[in-house]
Amino acid sequence: MVHKKFAVALLAAAVGACTQMPDQSIAPGKQNLQGQETAAIAASGADILKPAEKALPPVDIWDRLRRGFRLDRRIDDPKVKDYIAYYARNEGYMARVTERSRRYIFHVAEQLEQSNLPLELALLPIVESAYDPFAYSHARASGMWQFIPATGRSFGLHENWWYDGRRDVAESTRAAVQYFTYLSKRFNGDWELAMAAYNAGEGTVRRAIERNRRRGQGTSFWDLKLPRETKRYVPQLLALAEVVSRPDYYRVPLHDVANQPYYTAVDVGSQIDLSQAAELADIEIEELYLLNPGFNRWATDPNGNHRLLIPVEKQEIFTAALADLPRDQRVTWQRYKIARGDTLSTIARRYETTVAAIREANKLRGNSIRAGKTLLIPSASGPAGQYAYALDQRVKRRQSSGSGRKSSYTVRPGDTLWGIARSLDVSVRQLASWNSMAPGDTLRPGRTLVAYGGSDNSSRTTRKLSYRVRSGDSLYRIASKFRIDIDDILRWNKISKSSHLQPGQRLTLFVDSAASG
Repeated sequence: MVHKKFAVALLAAAVGACTQMPDQSIAPGKQNLQGQETAAIAASGADILKPAEKALPPVDIWDRLRRGFRLDRRIDDPKVKDYIAYYARNEGYMARVTERSRRYIFHVAEQLEQSNLPLELALLPIVESAYDPFAYSHARASGMWQFIPATGRSFGLHENWWYDGRRDVAESTRAAVQYFTYLSKRFNGDWELAMAAYNAGEGTVRRAIERNRRRGQGTSFWDLKLPRETKRYVPQLLALAEVVSRPDYYRVPLHDVANQPYYTAVDVGSQIDLSQAAELADIEIEELYLLNPGFNRWATDPNGNHRLLIPVEKQEIFTAALADLPRDQRVTWQRYKIARGDTLSTIARRYETTVAAIREANKLRGNSIRAGKTLLIPSASGPAGQYAYALDQRVKRRQSSGSGRKSSYTVRPGDTLWGIARSLDVSVRQLASWNSMAPGDTLRPGRTLVAYGGSDNSSRTTRKLSYRVRSGDSLYRIASKFRIDIDDILRWNKISKSSHLQPGQRLTLFVDSAASG
């Protein structure tokens, strides 16, 4: 996951991360791999392409990536061995993630090559998100590159009600390439340290290096004391590169992906209903959303990015059909008669649009409206279920995925996720997960949250705990230990993030009974 604070201009390092790989506690055991491990170690890192073969064009995207691999895969390292074994015995997983990558990986490789970066990085979205552009973590990381909001903004990935640039396939890849270029320079071309910094934050890695330097210890990635997840993160990527370099040897199926563009960008020039755009391109709306996952709603951003990614073979059909469709017919309009008590915000929520969009459509300067007047409201042309990948539809599916007795809660001003979780007798993490949120997300009054009881969470209770700060403790460490949020610790104890914890200091915590204490 990309962290928000790094040593660029005004930014400092952040900590914590989230990947999509299994926890090391259930990590794969070592495997003999048909007794050929010694041969594998001997071959690792070797350039197995003969000179004549190098001159031939790549057979497919995997062949192209292999030619651009530059990292020492260190398959004699125990953690790398374990992840090689994991991938080798989970053929179904590798088949699924490489199939999912087929829309994107050629374009990722293109951007990496243009910036002269190792092509192993094209495999990093497998570690980060299993190449799922809709992936969202409890640390508020989003998209296949798992940017969190602040880091995304630092690299030009904008967010609003209509659009999230962290999920935009082309834009997030551009940002990831820029970030890796920066990290490579900061760590003098040491890619293991650069990848660790991408995961844990530049400051975390630099502090670990300085700590070892003061002690006269080694300063390579393998020598550093880093968060457990980061110590697994780099071996995962190296193991993936090893498996992709020799899939036949490891008997790992890679989905066939041609070494050619999958999509092309078309500037639509105005807001357009995504269902209508899919029809113009003669593709399923699911395909359009998978290529354009940055759009949160039923249409593109009325004031923002008007570029759509379209399958290459559909470009001519789409552009021709688009040229015949006037701009004022690219979204559906409804006439709404303003009732007494209406506000622009309530009308916007009812029609799943924004106050700004209504103001612009009706040339309103402010928020004042008068009962009896009529407003033009941009609205979806099809039923809500037709936009299955829109954010609100994904949230609804997630809200219906729990088991046990379902309960709901409408957010009121001043509510916190922690307080709502206590009232519903569930954990904050569960409540966030059911509602496609991260624990730190902002709650909007009027939003309905769901929770489920009668399953594993029914026996869980929240207990008040007096915790004595120990030497070496930090807010992050305490929050991780008890699976709670730093912001809650600050609020419960009326302290600020800049406060320094002192050994012996007492903190009041409210923790889930299932959390470690």
